[in-house]
Amino acid sequence: MTDSSSVQPHSVPSTETAWLAIPDLVEVLGLSHSRVRQLIEDKHLLAVRRDGKISVPASFIRDGAPVSELRGTLIVLADDGFTDEQAMEWLLEVDDSLGVPPIDALLAGRKAEVRRVAQALA
Repeated sequence: MTDSSSVQPHSVPSTETAWLAIPDLVEVLGLSHSRVRQLIEDKHLLAVRRDGKISVPASFIRDGAPVSELRGTLIVLADDGFTDEQAMEWLLEVDDSLGVPPIDALLAGRKAEVRRVAQALA
């Protein structure tokens, strides 16, 4: 994503997903507005536009920081040709190979397995 104007309206199901807008991320992460946007730009976080606001799932934050395993997974998905919206949908929906949403598998320490599944999507 090159700038916030490239963030598209969401097509991701919002079932049970808590979302954080930029001001919420500033507070949760303890960073400046520009630093939060840089984290999104650098693929440390993935954001989509929801209800007119750029938002990130709360599950992408762990212990006051972006989930460290997320960035590499986002890079694999981008290399596979996924748009931000497609990557978000894949991360939040249950994947048959993993048995859980990929973000949950990442949080459970299954980084290698998640990335193998992501690479197989190409």
